Amino acid sequence: MEKTGMSRAGDRDLQDLDCLIVGGGPAGLTAAIYLSRYRRKVVVIDDGNSRAKWIPRSHNHAGFPDGIGGEELLERMRVQAQRYGTRIIAGRIDTIEGEWGCFTAEGSGLSLKARTVLLATGTENRRPDIDPQTHREALDRGQLRYCPVCDGFEATDCAIGVIGADGRGVAEALFLSTYSSNITILAVEAAEIAPEDRSLLANMGIEIEPHPLLRLEFTGKQVIAHLKNGETRGFDTVYPALGSDSNDQLATVLGIEMGDGCCIAVDQKQRTSRQGVYAAGDIVYALDQISVAMGHAAIAATTLHNDLREQEGRTAGS
Repeated sequence: MEKTGMSRAGDRDLQDLDCLIVGGGPAGLTAAIYLSRYRRKVVVIDDGNSRAKWIPRSHNHAGFPDGIGGEELLERMRVQAQRYGTRIIAGRIDTIEGEWGCFTAEGSGLSLKARTVLLATGTENRRPDIDPQTHREALDRGQLRYCPVCDGFEATDCAIGVIGADGRGVAEALFLSTYSSNITILAVEAAEIAPEDRSLLANMGIEIEPHPLLRLEFTGKQVIAHLKNGETRGFDTVYPALGSDSNDQLATVLGIEMGDGCCIAVDQKQRTSRQGVYAAGDIVYALDQISVAMGHAAIAATTLHNDLREQEGRTAGS
């Protein structure tokens, strides 16, 4: 990935873009590939925080029967986008203003002008209190997992701990019951589980640990959950079900309509409520999967290209 410091405001490579893509994850890079192949001038600004980079190895991404790591997948996509002319810059966009045909973006020493903007800023998982190195190593060993849709199959017949004694934790534990009959819900504080959910969990044989979680230990073959009453529980793997936070700062700056409280609302063509701004990936309300993000991106890029082409046709005829 190209790294850049201060970019000159007069740099034409950053001043006459057809599209500025904010976000270098699967959605942003897929959109870049499509738009570059549509012969559009595209820049991707990537702050390096795509959730995909944390995937040790994905086994449900079609076309990779032996699986593929998140970092490798992103690198392949970067190379592909750059092959067709996309410029990828490591950095962060803090503000965007303007309107259809003339947006100005500023941030981390950057100043860019683009006719359109595609937001692919994604979301961030809320993590347990674990230091970054331990967190990475636990992910790599499969002792810590965030996406049962992605890797529940790999947890088949494991002793699973689900961190989060609320509606999210209940939903995740029930989903994982497809793969294991040994599931325990762990509360960070007091459990907040409705009576009807308790009955449903009991019917599925899912245990609710009555004592809150103090900390997690990943030093051995098992994950050791230290409880606040001094006892411990051992698990093969744990799933934090603590929710996530949308990277919606730019959407807020642009005054874009949100859906479900935290995700960008789009139409069927991935247009947002602000003309000239499109959105794709986890920042849009949908199933948070790489395949879905890539589908969003293909639709958004094609819509964006056609919208520009229509505008260009009107301008040429005037």
